[in-house]
Amino acid sequence: MTLLYASTIFLSAFLLFQIQPIVGKMVLPWFGGSAAVWSTCMLFFQLLLLLGYLYAHLTMRHLRPRRQAVLHSVLLAASVALLPIMPDASWKPGGDADPSWRILGLMAAMIGLPYFLLSSTGPLIQAWYAREEAGRIPYRLFALSNCGSLLGLLSYPLWFEPRLAAGAMSLGWSAGYGVFVLCCSALSLRGAWMAGNAPVSTADAAPAAPERSAHARWAALAALPTVLLMAITSHLTENIAPIPLLWVLPLVLYLLSFILCFEGGGWYRRGWYLPLFVAIVPLMIVLSMFPLLLSESAAGQIALFSASLFVCCMVCHGELARLKPAPARLTSYYLMIAAGGAIGGVFVALLAPRLFNDNYELPMAAIGALLLVFLTVCREPDVVMPLMGSGESWRKAIVFTATLSTCLYVGKELLIDRGAIKARNFYGIVRVRDVGQGSAAARQLSHGTILHGFQYLRLDRRRWPTSYYGPASGAGVGLAASRTEAAQRVGVVGLGAGTMAAYCRPGDYYRFYEINPLVSQLAASEFSFLSDCKARVEIAHGDARLSLEAEPPQHFDLLVLDAFSGDAIPVHLLTREAFGAYFRHLNGGGVLAVHVSNLHLDLVPVVQSAAAYYQRDSFLVDSYSDPQAGVSRAQWVLVGRPASMAHPERIRHVATQAPRRTAVRPWTDDYSSILSVLK
Repeated sequence: MTLLYASTIFLSAFLLFQIQPIVGKMVLPWFGGSAAVWSTCMLFFQLLLLLGYLYAHLTMRHLRPRRQAVLHSVLLAASVALLPIMPDASWKPGGDADPSWRILGLMAAMIGLPYFLLSSTGPLIQAWYAREEAGRIPYRLFALSNCGSLLGLLSYPLWFEPRLAAGAMSLGWSAGYGVFVLCCSALSLRGAWMAGNAPVSTADAAPAAPERSAHARWAALAALPTVLLMAITSHLTENIAPIPLLWVLPLVLYLLSFILCFEGGGWYRRGWYLPLFVAIVPLMIVLSMFPLLLSESAAGQIALFSASLFVCCMVCHGELARLKPAPARLTSYYLMIAAGGAIGGVFVALLAPRLFNDNYELPMAAIGALLLVFLTVCREPDVVMPLMGSGESWRKAIVFTATLSTCLYVGKELLIDRGAIKARNFYGIVRVRDVGQGSAAARQLSHGTILHGFQYLRLDRRRWPTSYYGPASGAGVGLAASRTEAAQRVGVVGLGAGTMAAYCRPGDYYRFYEINPLVSQLAASEFSFLSDCKARVEIAHGDARLSLEAEPPQHFDLLVLDAFSGDAIPVHLLTREAFGAYFRHLNGGGVLAVHVSNLHLDLVPVVQSAAAYYQRDSFLVDSYSDPQAGVSRAQWVLVGRPASMAHPERIRHVATQAPRRTAVRPWTDDYSSILSVLK
């Protein structure tokens, strides 16, 4: 019977982590695929996890075993009626209103009850196990649950996504959920039969309730690692190396710390981890301020931040495991852990973008973890650390470290970042900074490590098309191939600093599509590309694909697609269906210019397959850097029908027709795989 308990809790955790990317992949294209959409999805998952733990706590406290079994079995049976998990088209957005409530409603209608029941399984099964196997410790099941979560997390990008379309994954997940319903129902009914009609456990029979401060410590020790996880993931992907799937590594380390701390042997040792903890926190804060201090290579920085996250999680989760109560109180314990995780998630996803203009949650969480562990250790005045002497020495060291870390970060903000413009919203942190001197003086717009454009400040150079948009780039060549004496209609997906407007002529029409309102504001206020442009300029705010699908044909001569110059690409802009929307807006001789420069991904075959599907030719344009002109090296793919172009020879003179990689499966709204295009 122990095997059935273990199998059920493992399967529930596996399904819990599998459904998140599956559902996200289904609904993200409907709402634009932005960071705000995924943040709303994550908020839904965290809130449902909290509700599931609350349900487990209340039913264990207030329902007799038979009544609880009947209620849970009925809910499990009802949840099967929602299978298979597929979004209803009626939830698609119809306008430009804030989609947050629509997303939450869609998620609730599609997976609300199954996800709620999966969330409640961990604490429920451990409570049932403790009731049936009196005297045995159920906390190893929590470690097993995290093993299931880890396998679910890794198997999706590494095995399921490269092989299966979203519909097939939905059916497979639904079948697995059906097996879970049978196993969980069997355990619930068996537990009720063995317990009979026993009364609900009373406070007299149970161990004394922990102090109220214990509940707060449980929640805080769960919240701070969650904040660190999300903040370090954001810092790595935006400021150091936006490598595909890099977000997996921090989450793996986070789950691994849970497994090690709650495994029966307990891998957390204060004498090992606390000295590391005190040393690594200020180092992490310094390197978050000055990433290039460690190495020009991203590998060293990724290793250090990953090690820092692991040490911090081991300390917080290790102290959390040391505070675990008797099995009779485990549902309230897990409820506080879930509440802490939800609080941390809400803080990073919803509050931080509105309160801060930079990634301040990283140093705040690190310093907060130091102080929280300090308060926890202070409750044990006689603690002795093998490497640090008495508890008094330890407490002095941690106070000094917290103070030093705070001073370092505040000093950096006051002295080093003066003069830079920083702003933040759902889509990330955008910076404007002046660089260079003399004739090379320029102003640049960046998002993390990604340069979104720069402009020379001298009057005679400020209308030069710079960065990836030089005359020899794919954008410049495509513009020349589609230009005649008549007014030219140009669409640009991704505004940046507005560099493409440097090409405009009187009478032309330029329409930019930009999802981030901060980018639009800064392009207009800090750069002059748009104001210097003599053409008619319009900016369509919101996700480009949604806007293009909703608009009547624009009859563009050139459509420039440059919304993924970084390595974290919005996949929904590269699917076959997306290219259908682009071609609908081109005139007969129009050119689609797709920017595919990428350190880690080969996006050329993805564009080629979409072009071939719509019976259009594709040409590869590689341009080289020219520091004197402010032009960067770039790779573009131009798509169109040469026979209908105004000047096709201008493409043929500089472009090559790269051989198609037929091994890469075409991307659609139902299927895409980053692994298939890794270099």
